[in-house]
Amino acid sequence: MQKENLSICYTPRIQLRLAGDKRKHNEGRVEVFYNNEWGTVCDDDFTIHAAQVVCRELGYLEAISWSPSSKYGKGQGPIWFDNLHCTGKEKTLALCPSNGIGVSDCKHSEDVGVVCSDKRIPGFKFVNTLPNHVENLDIQVEDVRIRAILSSYRKRIPVTEGYVEVKDGGKWKQICNTEWTQLDSRVICGMFGFPGERKMFARRRKPTYWDYAVNCTGNEAHLSSCKLGQASSLKLNGTCAGGLPVVVSCVPGRDFAPTSMTGFRKAFRQEQPLVRLRGGAIVGEGRVEVLKNGEWGTICDDSWSLLSATVVCRELGFGTAIEALSGGRLGQGMGPVHMNEVQCTGFEKSITECVFNKEALGCSHEEDAAVRCNVPSMGFQQSLRLSGGRNPYEGRVEVLVERNGSLVWGTVCSESWGTMEAMVVCRQLGLGFASNAFQETWYWPGEVSADNVVMSGVRCSGTEMSLSHCLHHGAHLSCAKGGGRNAAGVSCSETAPDLVLNPQVVEQTTYMEDRPMFMLQCAHEEDCLSSTANQVPANSYRRLLRFSSQIHNNGQSDFRPKAGRHSWVWHDCHRHYHSMEVFTLYDLFSLNGTKVAEGHKASFCLEDSECDEGIEKRYECANFGDQGITVGCWDTYRHDIDCQWVDITDIKPGDYIFQIVINPNYEVPESDYTNNILKCRCRYDGHRVWMYSCHNGKTSQLFVLVSHFNVDNQII
Repeated sequence: MQKENLSICYTPRIQLRLAGDKRKHNEGRVEVFYNNEWGTVCDDDFTIHAAQVVCRELGYLEAISWSPSSKYGKGQGPIWFDNLHCTGKEKTLALCPSNGIGVSDCKHSEDVGVVCSDKRIPGFKFVNTLPNHVENLDIQVEDVRIRAILSSYRKRIPVTEGYVEVKDGGKWKQICNTEWTQLDSRVICGMFGFPGERKMFARRRKPTYWDYAVNCTGNEAHLSSCKLGQASSLKLNGTCAGGLPVVVSCVPGRDFAPTSMTGFRKAFRQEQPLVRLRGGAIVGEGRVEVLKNGEWGTICDDSWSLLSATVVCRELGFGTAIEALSGGRLGQGMGPVHMNEVQCTGFEKSITECVFNKEALGCSHEEDAAVRCNVPSMGFQQSLRLSGGRNPYEGRVEVLVERNGSLVWGTVCSESWGTMEAMVVCRQLGLGFASNAFQETWYWPGEVSADNVVMSGVRCSGTEMSLSHCLHHGAHLSCAKGGGRNAAGVSCSETAPDLVLNPQVVEQTTYMEDRPMFMLQCAHEEDCLSSTANQVPANSYRRLLRFSSQIHNNGQSDFRPKAGRHSWVWHDCHRHYHSMEVFTLYDLFSLNGTKVAEGHKASFCLEDSECDEGIEKRYECANFGDQGITVGCWDTYRHDIDCQWVDITDIKPGDYIFQIVINPNYEVPESDYTNNILKCRCRYDGHRVWMYSCHNGKTSQLFVLVSHFNVDNQII
């Protein structure tokens, strides 16, 4: 008993942090602060139980995994622990049996790393990694906030300026500004979703001050990564000696900044010319794509870090990065990989200013880098809810509106309610993508008091941050169907498919064919010929622009037709089922944008023609099988099947723009509709046809653009 008490008495006082080349804040090399010096932990005998102790000591709910052999880079300083034997129940790593603190025969090539869950222990004080010359003190705070200076400003959304307050011991305290710098403000603003900061001075008051200062470099993603400054010098009356309380003024990104005329910008639009995010479920996340020589491409995840991700986030008008994602986690892009081994200092204005390797040998779109950014708190989730569903991801849509001076909940009219509107609802609630939009919700009994329709005529582009930003009737409601059982509903999903056409296949397979009408009867029945074909004899010919289309699913879930097989339509002439009556549109435009010819393609059969290596085909149309396209697979519509053409019989020779649109009516939700369009330049001389400069996306890239890459910063 005496020995046990002695061991507790002499347990070394340590602090832990996660450091190194990491992609998110809850992973990294395990570092220990002891005897005024940071050191590492050896991977000898390290187990998931030791990782559990590390993660819980840092305030995370549990450990997910651990990594040996300096996965997060080699550390410096002493190796404080070796041959740890933890049970997983210890309160601190220092209580685990080991060789003794500082006793090790390891090298830094054996430094251990951990990945913790992103969920924190409720109420845990998160600033617990701050080195200071006070080894025997626990200096921690529970939360941080920006508190508006004037009470009249506290209702403004978002709160962009105010006192910086930390919660310590259950009480909110302010920080003395005698050591505060603009770099500290930069970190605070980034935490709350703002890309920039400006100077602001506080008015004198008598707050309750926190006892310590904070020293940030400006690159930290969170205040918990900053170092602790000196203890504050407070007067006897509790005021700040020679200073005032810290005040920050943050500069919001353009999509979160109020304007005097229109309030907040109604729709979120990526307007940056060189960088964009694609495939994310919510605002501020997505696969990183950069524009170079008029072509959008991706970034390889080699050396991808929080620092580089934060440069992207700030460039796009968000705050610091929450997470730097790798491995195509938010879907795979198309086209070239423009950047590899990106290394940023954190202060660049654009990711294109960072040092990078222009060679992407060995990189594939399976390694596309992505980000999740801090965005300002807009309070949108408080004015919308799903009611009556079997789980939190589905239900009748109910909105909070003002009626006669009171806030009341009500339903949304389901007339014309569709995928785009459902997408906005799921995004606003942080529930991911829409998986279905419902125009009847009698099977989801919501609150009876909320049955009345309070919103009608809703039309969304799909990019809005809130349903209230979509076009709607306002106070002049019009809904013949009424609310209650006929109200709008949604179901949401964390993942979605993403169909992308392969432009090279279209270019390589295009040709012209003259085909007699008597061989086109089935296609004629399905309206695959121009209207002039109705008045021509059976022995006449139609001139067809033929091509193959290869449709890849680069998303995170399988593409399945909206209709169940019980409602598929049988076409006797072609002897097959259509699971989607209009799956693709084919159009030919003059250079001034006038449509001169058109075609369409029903989903004769959605199936996996081919798949990436290691992925098995799941969908096959034979024998009335399941239809769909698996993630990582593609469906090829060959040039020699019916309706895989545009009828150009009546077209004069000249230059045209050819366009393909897949899933044109948005029947099936996808993570990104902008890449559902493919455009090509087309030249027809009356005898031959050429297709060239094919590209994905809505933006025109028919003419070469020059992007502003800093060539001097490329690693050769």
